[in-house]
Amino acid sequence: MTSYSDSINKKRQRNDKWGRYIVTGFGGLVLLTLVILISHLVSQALPLALVPNIEKEHQLALPEGSQVESAGDLLGGQLVVTNGEDCRLSLYGYKRHDFAKHHDYIRPCDHQLATTSLMGENAIVDISAGGQVRVVPVRSLAYRSVIIANHSDPLAQPSSLVSSTISFALPGKYWSQTTSWQFAFSSKWAAIALHTPSGTFIRWVNQLNPTQMIDKFFANVDKIHLLPGAQMMLVEKEAHLFLSRLFEDESQLSLLASFDKLSRNDIAILSLEKDRTFFLQDGTNQVTRWVLHRDANTLGFIETYQFLLNADERLIDIKEHASINVVAALTDKQRLLFINRVSGEVVTTIDLPEPMQSISWFGNRLYGYNDDSIFIWRANNLSGITTWRSLFAPQHYEGYTEADTVWQTTNATDFQEAKFSLTPLIIGSLKASLLALFIAIPVAIGAAIYTAFFAKERLRHALKPAIEMLEAVPSVLIGFIAAIWLAPMAEQFLFSFAFFLIVVPFVLIAVAFFQRPVADRLPAKLRHGAELGFALLGVFILGYISVAWAPEWFFSLINVDGFDMLAAESDSPIGKTTIVVAIALGVAISPSIYSIAEDAIGGVPDELKHASFALGATRLQTLKYIVLHVAFPGIMAAIMLGFGRAFGETMIVLMVTGNTPISSWGLIEGLRALTANLAIELPEADVSSAHYQILFFTAGILFVFTFVVNTIAEFTRQRLRSRSYYE
Repeated sequence: MTSYSDSINKKRQRNDKWGRYIVTGFGGLVLLTLVILISHLVSQALPLALVPNIEKEHQLALPEGSQVESAGDLLGGQLVVTNGEDCRLSLYGYKRHDFAKHHDYIRPCDHQLATTSLMGENAIVDISAGGQVRVVPVRSLAYRSVIIANHSDPLAQPSSLVSSTISFALPGKYWSQTTSWQFAFSSKWAAIALHTPSGTFIRWVNQLNPTQMIDKFFANVDKIHLLPGAQMMLVEKEAHLFLSRLFEDESQLSLLASFDKLSRNDIAILSLEKDRTFFLQDGTNQVTRWVLHRDANTLGFIETYQFLLNADERLIDIKEHASINVVAALTDKQRLLFINRVSGEVVTTIDLPEPMQSISWFGNRLYGYNDDSIFIWRANNLSGITTWRSLFAPQHYEGYTEADTVWQTTNATDFQEAKFSLTPLIIGSLKASLLALFIAIPVAIGAAIYTAFFAKERLRHALKPAIEMLEAVPSVLIGFIAAIWLAPMAEQFLFSFAFFLIVVPFVLIAVAFFQRPVADRLPAKLRHGAELGFALLGVFILGYISVAWAPEWFFSLINVDGFDMLAAESDSPIGKTTIVVAIALGVAISPSIYSIAEDAIGGVPDELKHASFALGATRLQTLKYIVLHVAFPGIMAAIMLGFGRAFGETMIVLMVTGNTPISSWGLIEGLRALTANLAIELPEADVSSAHYQILFFTAGILFVFTFVVNTIAEFTRQRLRSRSYYE
């Protein structure tokens, strides 16, 4: 007998040991999964915290006597335009780790040649002795040379590049007196400024309609800066900087800035590719950024931020990246500054080994040029240009009337600012979650109090599982119902819902007064739970009145059309506003709050309630001073967990809202939540791009927020529980 008992005990101990191993193993797997998840989030968002730097890839010596006129992405197959020999420009490519001449653009020696560029595409400006201007894309020259090398007829080859040459004539009376000239063009306009002893003549040509030309003449000005992308000109005159618009008279000059012209340093004005932003340095070491903005019915420029250089340091070139908010600024002290384009923060400074005359971006490569060589650097960790200020502080973006927090990651073309402000997304998540709690707490806590304290045991056993089963309803189904049924009738429903919330307490009080005499006349079997039936009947009648009759009665009484007033207060469709989202979200989280709160209220020991009744307390007094006091930790935990569930909800806010990222706490404005933003943009974001890494950073914010909320809920529950039992 003893031997049999020992064998049973050993078998039981062996089973217990394996059970502990299995449970511990699965617990370890859960922790490992959590660690892997956190590690992946951190690894994907970590490049945002790295400092940008450059690494030299190539240094190419220029042919003797040559100088770079226009840059090209050599490693990407583009050509570099150089000058050196008279009457010609030479095009060089990259072949076998060295320069290789590709083509010579040869013109009569009485022609004047120069180069220009637009968003990475280079062109040669050729002006004849008679003032005939031809702008020839370098890419078309390379195309023709390849065709000729292959013994083909270039005129027989279809090419939009060959036909993209711009040609127009200049007035002879100005061209014959020209001492210097400058050319600039955009996707629509080409502009050339001729500087003569009597003044500056400017001709604007519409590339889409070459017969449209606009001529300007400015007398007694110091300097003209062409901004064809903005259809404007910057005019330096008598120690002032003025703005002249293309379709306004030359006399209508708008003052932008004044400076000390007596300073030994000239004014430096450098514009970015689309001419919507320019940087200005006067005689000091301060550089200011000016952006295009709308003021009333006109466009102008406004100063946004400043950054400082060292003493006696001058800005000689500045270029922006095509798709990342990084600006590279080159100074005459052999320094290269990487600046956040929207916030103006100097993220890193690099000392160059040799002086440079100009720089240019091509992808993630930075090219530098001087009299002897072309330097090619690979830029690393460019996502590190993202700063806290650019993510959370208001910024003055191009074209905006004032500083704002904007999330807009998709641009029509390159060389535009990416707007990565997380503030509207966080406001959207918080706004929807808090309002959902405002709706869910009365419903869930009220239902928990009734089933746990007032309802009979039989009724409680029927209601509690039914309400908890609502938690199993997929959130996508709730979002679908809200989007299909609730959103279209939102204008009327919102007023009806507000009317219902205001009137329902009075209706329930009236039901409480009248239900008792009526219940006494009912059979004994129907008396238990009759209060619930009367309350539901009153609520349904009030709901019908709120939807069918109340809006018409109320609006006719005050003689206004409330629906039009409501629509006029919002820039978003009424069916896509915060209130509609909060209603659907409140319905989704109510079962979760109810379940935990009901268990907390139902878990109050009967001895405490009976002791309260024995001391003469009524049921309401017992509920207020005993039950809710003891169950308060659990109720608070339920509310906190409900808040975490609402903050992390995806499908409802994705389907019901218009997904408009607006930095507004208005209840009749649209919103975009962090979760919905991840679902929308993560599948389309380029892997390893700044956009992709910022999305993972928002995922980390969601994880940290949910973790903190749940941790606070648990600590609060334990602390309040110990305090309530102590008291």
